[in-house]
Amino acid sequence: MATEDARGASAAPLYRDASAPVEARVRDLLGRMTLREKAAQMAQIERTVASPRALAELGAGSVLNAGGSTPRERASPADWAAMVDGMQRLALSSRLGVPIIYGTDAVHGHNNVYGATVFPHNVGIGASRDPELVRRIGEATALEVRATGIHWTFAPCVAVCRDPRWGRCYESYSEDPEIVRSFTTIVSGLQGQPPAGHPHGYPFLASVRENVLACAKHFVGDGGTDKGVNEGNTICSYEDLEAIHMTPYPDCIAQGVATVMVSYSKWNGEPLHSSRYLLTDVLKGKLGFKGLIVSDWEGIDRLCEPQEPRGSDYRYCIAQSVNAGIDMIMIPHRFEKFLEDIVFLVESGQIPMSRIDDAVERILRVKFISGVFEHPFSDQSLLDVVGCKEHRLLGREAVRKSLVLLKNGKYQKEQFLPLAKNAKRILVAGTHADDIGYQCGGWTIAWHGDSGKITLGTSVLEAIQESVGAQTEVVYEKCPTEATIGSVDFSYAVVVVGEVPYAEWTGDRTDLSIPFNGSNLITRVASKIPTLVIVISGRPLFIESQVLDKIEALVAAWLPGSEGMGIADCLFGDHDFVGTLPVTWYRSADQLPINAGDANYDPLFPLGYGLKMFQSHESSI
Repeated sequence: MATEDARGASAAPLYRDASAPVEARVRDLLGRMTLREKAAQMAQIERTVASPRALAELGAGSVLNAGGSTPRERASPADWAAMVDGMQRLALSSRLGVPIIYGTDAVHGHNNVYGATVFPHNVGIGASRDPELVRRIGEATALEVRATGIHWTFAPCVAVCRDPRWGRCYESYSEDPEIVRSFTTIVSGLQGQPPAGHPHGYPFLASVRENVLACAKHFVGDGGTDKGVNEGNTICSYEDLEAIHMTPYPDCIAQGVATVMVSYSKWNGEPLHSSRYLLTDVLKGKLGFKGLIVSDWEGIDRLCEPQEPRGSDYRYCIAQSVNAGIDMIMIPHRFEKFLEDIVFLVESGQIPMSRIDDAVERILRVKFISGVFEHPFSDQSLLDVVGCKEHRLLGREAVRKSLVLLKNGKYQKEQFLPLAKNAKRILVAGTHADDIGYQCGGWTIAWHGDSGKITLGTSVLEAIQESVGAQTEVVYEKCPTEATIGSVDFSYAVVVVGEVPYAEWTGDRTDLSIPFNGSNLITRVASKIPTLVIVISGRPLFIESQVLDKIEALVAAWLPGSEGMGIADCLFGDHDFVGTLPVTWYRSADQLPINAGDANYDPLFPLGYGLKMFQSHESSI
């Protein structure tokens, strides 16, 4: 690899020179690469197939872990860092020594890692209307991700969810594109703030120690599919696509977002993964994006039927997606097959060499700006930051600000909240009162999430127990018997109900009633005891008018994550509620889709609705 300089001494190649301009380093390294090495840079493979051969011999460009794919059960931050560092050592031993960038779905904190701080999902953050809060969450998440040796998170999701039947609705900050746009500040939290005069659209990373590469996703229209079907078809004009779904992307690009992920969905029947118009003409052309475009997981495979394409079908998928403008393919398993096929497609003229060079230039540009050539390994001094007290306090603040008070007292003059801390006896009930897994939702430890003590945190029950007076008896029954409800004298009840965790298509729903017969439980308790209901969900759920009439108070807590104390902070009046609805709360499912601004807009609670305890009027956006 060394070259002879004018004095005959051996000099390092230009791409190794950290002081050389990034574009000069990119051109130098690109010029040294074989077609197969270029193709390998375009591959992102799952960690389970990141073998010595894949990394050292073939030179794969990137590695990721699927949701729930971990070095071992309850792996520590040090286990994660050791795994990534081990892969990096292999990559650096390849012919040109090009380091990998490792990516993960850290979408509400570093949520794959046991013991990490789990922040509220985006829909809850959207309720806070606090762009500075989300920037700080980005900073905290970046540090926890960096501590594990990881360089890149597939966040933020800047989808504009127009229909709560969609299984990814909780990944959207709001149905309102301007609200979503305001939360793109998380990009600067994750990557750092670019200086004045930073070239438009050029990828940016402030610190190799404290920041991670971000990924705006899913381009574009993922939140607008017909009937909210995941990976479905968004049917609209280009003007509407731009005005609603594309709105957050220019803001991300202006902050130097390094990567953009393509949506599984279609626009007017054309899959985004094969849309040259939207990926090349619009995203790279009109919007001036100079980072790398990455496919979604097996996203190119979806271009064929059946979805495990073989032979010429898989070649077709590769050609369609790469020619459309995708730079890196999240394969994630069939690496050698991909390499063989993409080389064949270039050699047979079906993918132009200029397209390969554009892709690899963009990948190398992101790698050089990321500092991974100079600092390929993890920083062990960061390990203690994962789940640290400061980050948990930030999570608690985020929970407080995400809560939306929807009802407070049966009669306007008599508020029910704040609850008395020194009540004699209180009942806590419901499936979600003491379940960290339910509280965190999908994309937590497992891809689709799970129930129970899946990670460290404080449940709603534990937060209540910690907050009440020493003399207060807290009776907890997940599903209280009639004997309990009827025979004991309770000052009040807190019933916590909601959804089972889900991710992507597993969350697509047409029935949005409260699971586990939640309405029945609420009615049983509220008929005998003054009741506050807390709903833990990724979206508005159907609440019958008779149920709403029976209860004293209603709080939407969304998917708050690991820091349940934030809920108690508001229930007992230590902090007021500040959250307002980021999405419309419909009266019944036959109104769907329903969005603010629609003709005949008649929701149960409108976008922007939210009560305060210490001011009688409601908030509005």
